[in-house]
Amino acid sequence: MKNYILTLLAVLCFLVSSCSDTRKQYYIGVSQCSDDDWREKMNSEILREAMFYEGVEVEFLLADDDNDKQSADIDYFIEKGADLLIVAPNEADAVTPAVERAFDAGIPVVLVDRKSSSEKYTAFLGGDNLAIGNDVGEYVAELLSGEGRILEIAGLKGSSPAVERHEGFLSAVDGYPGIDVVGTVYSDWTEESAAALMDSLLRAGVYADIVYAHNDRMAIGALETAKRLSSDGMLFVGVDALPGEGNGVDRVLKGDMAATFIYPTCGDKVMQVAMDILQGRDFQRETILSAPLVSRSNARVVLLQEEQIFNLDMKVEKLNGMIDAYLLKYSAQRIILYSVIAVIVLFAAMLVVMIRAYWNGNRLNARLLAQAKELEEQRDRMVGLTKQLEEATHAKLTFFTNVSHDFRTPLTLIADPVETLLEEGGLDERHTSLLRLVNKNVKILLRLVNQILDFRTYENGKMGLTLSGVNLKLSVQEWCNNFRSLALKRHICFDCRIDDDGDWIMDLDAEKIERVFFNLVSNAFKFTPENGAIDVRLSRKVSDDGEFAVLSVADTGSGMSAGHVAHVFDMFYKIDVTHSGSGIGLALTKAFVELHDGTLTVNSEEGNGSRFVVELPVRRNMVSESVETVTPKIAASTVDAELSDIVEPVSSQESGTTVLVIDDNKDIREYIASILKDDYTVIEAVDGQTGLRKAMKYVPDAIICDVMMPVMDGLECCRRLKNELQTSHIPVMMLTACTMDEQRIDGYEQGADSYISKPFSSRLLQVRLKNLIENRCRLRRFFGDNTTLAKESVSDLDKDFAARFRKLIDENLHDSDLSVEMLGEKMGLGRVQLYRKVKVLPNYSPVELLRIARLKRAASLLASSEKTVAEVTYEVGFSSPSYFTKCYKEYFGENPTDLQRRKGK
Repeated sequence: MKNYILTLLAVLCFLVSSCSDTRKQYYIGVSQCSDDDWREKMNSEILREAMFYEGVEVEFLLADDDNDKQSADIDYFIEKGADLLIVAPNEADAVTPAVERAFDAGIPVVLVDRKSSSEKYTAFLGGDNLAIGNDVGEYVAELLSGEGRILEIAGLKGSSPAVERHEGFLSAVDGYPGIDVVGTVYSDWTEESAAALMDSLLRAGVYADIVYAHNDRMAIGALETAKRLSSDGMLFVGVDALPGEGNGVDRVLKGDMAATFIYPTCGDKVMQVAMDILQGRDFQRETILSAPLVSRSNARVVLLQEEQIFNLDMKVEKLNGMIDAYLLKYSAQRIILYSVIAVIVLFAAMLVVMIRAYWNGNRLNARLLAQAKELEEQRDRMVGLTKQLEEATHAKLTFFTNVSHDFRTPLTLIADPVETLLEEGGLDERHTSLLRLVNKNVKILLRLVNQILDFRTYENGKMGLTLSGVNLKLSVQEWCNNFRSLALKRHICFDCRIDDDGDWIMDLDAEKIERVFFNLVSNAFKFTPENGAIDVRLSRKVSDDGEFAVLSVADTGSGMSAGHVAHVFDMFYKIDVTHSGSGIGLALTKAFVELHDGTLTVNSEEGNGSRFVVELPVRRNMVSESVETVTPKIAASTVDAELSDIVEPVSSQESGTTVLVIDDNKDIREYIASILKDDYTVIEAVDGQTGLRKAMKYVPDAIICDVMMPVMDGLECCRRLKNELQTSHIPVMMLTACTMDEQRIDGYEQGADSYISKPFSSRLLQVRLKNLIENRCRLRRFFGDNTTLAKESVSDLDKDFAARFRKLIDENLHDSDLSVEMLGEKMGLGRVQLYRKVKVLPNYSPVELLRIARLKRAASLLASSEKTVAEVTYEVGFSSPSYFTKCYKEYFGENPTDLQRRKGK
């Protein structure tokens, strides 16, 4: 049975393989420098000639006169494995490296029309541009009888045809003293550019008897401009002699142009040479094509010949199309035949398999029953495990809830005494600030504990509503007002709109609706960047289900992906670890809305912000009529406590030892600043990206950086700091709430110099920071002793900076105009950045280093040569001998003449 099936498969493989094309395939890439009528004609000739060769594929890429694009096109053909390249270089020098890469990769290269700057090519076909330029020169000189003015409009500067046609033209007219070439201007081979140049020349008063353009398109552009400006009497000569209405030959026949020279496209010959190379036949490496003159006397004959050639081309293409159609029909019939045979073979194989399956059916059924029983047992075990997991989760949540209950008592005992101390006063500013910090974080903890307890109450089905008459319009307006100060600080457009002035008194639980509003708006502020927008809107909606109050909160923040949207209301779910929050707020918000029989939905798109919509049924029962309306309030201190971290601090720019603190928690930043302010100037940043920007601007002496932050985390910030020349020398201390060794290893791999875990001791922070800054002073010995550097903990980037800076000074000692600005420009740094970078390394300013280097060089010259003090002064870059003598004595303790006297003895 097995042998029978293998035999059938072998027959099938044979049938499939017989359908495949066994002809050898050639893939030829054509890189044209531009797209114009002349090159279109060449491309059509290449394609037409390719029809006569079996299994040839030709792909064209146009560079649009762009050197970089043409180089990329050639690299594309190399990567795709072309068998041969046909290249018309845009500019010889610029495209030559790409041509050489192809040649070195073993790909034959045929150059057309233009050459490259090296001998690394297989064959060349094109006109003799020197001879064409010479023939044009002789023709126009004869046309002017040896006397007259000629204007030359050349092609793209740097391209080989433009260079050679210009040189050939000048070599011809140099033999005619009466011929005056009034100018040579360079175009880009296009009609438009030549027209613009001609317009400028004519308006400037430039006149010529004959305008010689390097191709017909430029000649036509200049001709049309001359007609438009009524500049009669000029003759125009071009090169290419393309057929067709409005082209060179047609213009000569109509008398618009005096003459044009045929520049053969030679597409058919190019293809013939290419196939000779690919098929191993002999070929001529250099093929130079002639360029006959087309004047009015022979233009009609040339035009008739081109028309006949065009008609023959059309017939060839038609015949080729018919052949392709016949081949396609034959191929289709063959495929159908082989397909029928394949179906029969497959049917036979399937029949054999079915018979075999029938005999093995009983055994298979037995195995399936056994597997089904085993799956059922596994399902039972999974149900048991799931039940155990649910019980464990419930036990954890119960424990968490009990612990949260226990938190309330110590938090209350902290909060009340702190508030009492603040109310009594009598403390200095620093202690008052620390107490306020404690008070604010106690409130945040209490709010978090209350949220956890409320959610557990809701999950247990024990949460109820305390309904009262709430004026939702007035409440929303007042709640919005508490966020306006924050919006101004963050330059956020905060808009609060209420659609109508109707009756907004509803039966609501005032406290829960206030928390719904606060959670939604505070989230919008957390995820909306500066200069963004937040829109709060209260409107009515009437449907078959009744009347609803609709509260929407929309922002222009980062938005969420569809995966995050699906889980955003889950308990403890967080979009990322870099934004502050517990993951409880939105879950609790949805619970409060659903208690009111309302709905909470979200629409969000990553990068385009989010929009949360709350719909509450409008109910006015006995509660609204009998109880005085309530307007719940959001305390301004609550907004400040929850959202103060997202306000970017104002950085100090004082002098002295500077420390940059990067942390998204405002309280942490303020606490560290209070610890360090007596000894350091402290700059603050709210995230890694802002911190990186400020580090580049201020170049601090040390950086304290949190690990978990929005926008850019601390690890990425540290990596970038250590890879930037301006900041690579700055020691970085990382703050982290995670004690895992893996995270610390990641930090050290990114270049961190030290780690401190939260919570931390203020004394430990001060001592470690002091040691980091003092250890960095070891770098200062580098400029005095090169051997020290290898033993010090110095990055390769700093070593390279120091070496380059010393070399720059040594090379420019003689320049008395050398300044800090010039040094900074050559090093790629600003004046302030260079000063701080250099001051950290050798403890000298750039000016002092430059003066010391000049003085040491001067001492060496005075000791080892017979030069005078004045000669040495100017050689080392001092502007006057008197100033040099003053600086020399201050540094060495003696006059330069004293050294000379000792040497004389």
